[in-house]
Amino acid sequence: MKQVVQNYKSGELAVLDVPVPGCKPGGVLVRTAYSLISTGTELMKVSEAGMSMLGKARSRPDQVAKVMQSVATNGVPATYRKVMGKLDSYTPLGYSLCGVVEEVGAGIDDVAVGDLVACAGNEHALHAELNWVPKNLYSRVPDGLAPRHAAFGTVGSIALQGVRRGEPQLGEVALVIGLGLIGQLVVQLLAASGVRVVGADPDPVRCELAERLGAAACGDPASAAVEAAVADLTGGLGVDQVYLAAGGGSNQPVELAARLSRDRGRVVDIGKCRLDLPWNAYYEKELDVRFSRSYGPGRYDPEYELEGRDYPVGYVRWTERRNLACFLDLVARGSVDVEPLVSHVADFDDAVETYQSLKEGGLKAVAVLFRYPEHAGERAAPEVAVPTVHVRRSEARAAGTPVRIAFVGAGNYATSMLLPHLAQRDGVELSTVVTTTALSAANAQRKFGFAGATTDLDAVLGDTSVDAVFVVTRHSSHAELTRRALLAGKTVFVEKPLALTEDELAGVLAAVEESGNDRLQVGFNRRFAPLLREARERFGARTGPAHLRYLVNAGRLQHGSWYLQQGTEGSRFAGEGGHFIDTASWLLDADPVSVYAVATSGNEDLQVVLRYPDGSTATISYVTSGPAGFPKETLDLVADGRALRLDDFVRASVYGRKRWVSSRLPKARDKGQNAELAAFVKAVRTGGPMPVPLESLVATTAATLAVQTGLAGGAPVTLARPR
Repeated sequence: MKQVVQNYKSGELAVLDVPVPGCKPGGVLVRTAYSLISTGTELMKVSEAGMSMLGKARSRPDQVAKVMQSVATNGVPATYRKVMGKLDSYTPLGYSLCGVVEEVGAGIDDVAVGDLVACAGNEHALHAELNWVPKNLYSRVPDGLAPRHAAFGTVGSIALQGVRRGEPQLGEVALVIGLGLIGQLVVQLLAASGVRVVGADPDPVRCELAERLGAAACGDPASAAVEAAVADLTGGLGVDQVYLAAGGGSNQPVELAARLSRDRGRVVDIGKCRLDLPWNAYYEKELDVRFSRSYGPGRYDPEYELEGRDYPVGYVRWTERRNLACFLDLVARGSVDVEPLVSHVADFDDAVETYQSLKEGGLKAVAVLFRYPEHAGERAAPEVAVPTVHVRRSEARAAGTPVRIAFVGAGNYATSMLLPHLAQRDGVELSTVVTTTALSAANAQRKFGFAGATTDLDAVLGDTSVDAVFVVTRHSSHAELTRRALLAGKTVFVEKPLALTEDELAGVLAAVEESGNDRLQVGFNRRFAPLLREARERFGARTGPAHLRYLVNAGRLQHGSWYLQQGTEGSRFAGEGGHFIDTASWLLDADPVSVYAVATSGNEDLQVVLRYPDGSTATISYVTSGPAGFPKETLDLVADGRALRLDDFVRASVYGRKRWVSSRLPKARDKGQNAELAAFVKAVRTGGPMPVPLESLVATTAATLAVQTGLAGGAPVTLARPR
């Protein structure tokens, strides 16, 4: 098998062929799927290995002291041979991974061959294709959690143990100094605990990331921004706790901790930074300085780690293993999001080049993963194809006046949200309504003034006087009816979704290609909402990546609703999720490149993370378990020091150099249906471009389909575009 190693004397990094470890009793043999590079601890070790002998000595005075003790005991020649022999040997790298159990040792009954586990330990969770891992250093991965995310288990446990040492209380304020990998996780864990967090790091990119992940404010520790944020959040009292997650030789972190702590505050050292405590500052405030030892109780205890002797839960609630399981559960439930921390995923065979790039600064990263070959237990990353639109467009025909429209379907949405607007619009004639039952067609004809009513779709599609066809039926019929209407040469408005499967989407595009008719609109109305459009205009163009959060309080469906017929009509999100993806993509002015989804409550409550080409992300929380009185849709967009907020299409605000807040609308919420229909009718009348490009409709549909694929596979889904 292959393993990443380093020679501490020469600094050489290599991927060596080494023997497969045996599966000893009390542990399991794990085939690695992903392993995580610690961009703090491991890079420090890699950098030290490249130093001169004098540089190594200066960086590790603790080891120099041991050498001097050995000289006093064993003499110079023997000590020299011992030290040089140790330095001139290959040592392993890595301590955090996720993989598949390949063999179970004697005495193990909590996992089986084929189970996915997260593993810890700098002697057992190495960057290697196979590792033997003792019982107390692995934990089964919860269902639905992606292997690449479970690989964060060990560093997550380090952050979690540090937070436990700080004993955070609801409503407290914390300062996190150092926003690298551990610091970013500490920020999220504190935010999940009900603590308001201020972050300090000289890197503005890391500060922005921490704010996206839950920090109230972040800034350069050398600036006045951090001190001002602490004063604002604490009323000048100082923070309740400080977490030192920084490295390096500067004493600035401990000095900043003293300055910004409240009286009798807590200072927790998680990282490896200089700790020359300024006596007066720490004495006068009687600061409580605590150290956090790695992954938690059990660390460095061979009886616990190697012999599998657990500590009684009544005496030690959170051990190494229980911390590991807890962190995996937090990620699986969406309380901690590690995907935004993944800066780069490298093939395991490229390990040496990846370390060199990190060391030399060519690759700037918070977290880097090694991806192991598929035959090493890794499932291939799922993909959903985003079809390319191939069409030799026929010339669009400008309609006469009035524009003659036929409706296929006349259910609640058609009769409440579409037809009232069209019936009152000048220059529109409601030609024919088609339904499967005669009475519903007659009712729609009577209420909205259709010239005719029928149950015969073919008659309508063959009527050359009909300019446009609205498809407003149950979801399972949308793609087929759209396909037929396009082939008949009609301009088509289809309510979401356009398709429920990749095959259905391909069928629609085949009809576009065959007919040359790409005159298609999907009912994604929110991008047309006047309030949201005004807010977007006031927000202005952006230059950097953005983070968007969209909470959809969908609510429970009534018993018997056809929306619950998932076997035929698709899931609720498949039916209406395109609304929210389209809105996010319109606001970010791009189409997503990947989708990651996790679910609770029988796949009804979803967390969907979309990634965009420029690094922007959109998180859509689609929940059915919220209270009925809470707004249905709230949206926040943050970028370039500005923020946009939309409150359920009733109120909007933009924060920047100047603040803009809309007046509360006196009438009902306007989610854009009227403006959308006006744009559609104009396109039909003039023969001009459709309101939304077909490529965008296809990309949104593919992203919606990818959510179900991601839920089934438990991993991010790439939206693959043909090259």
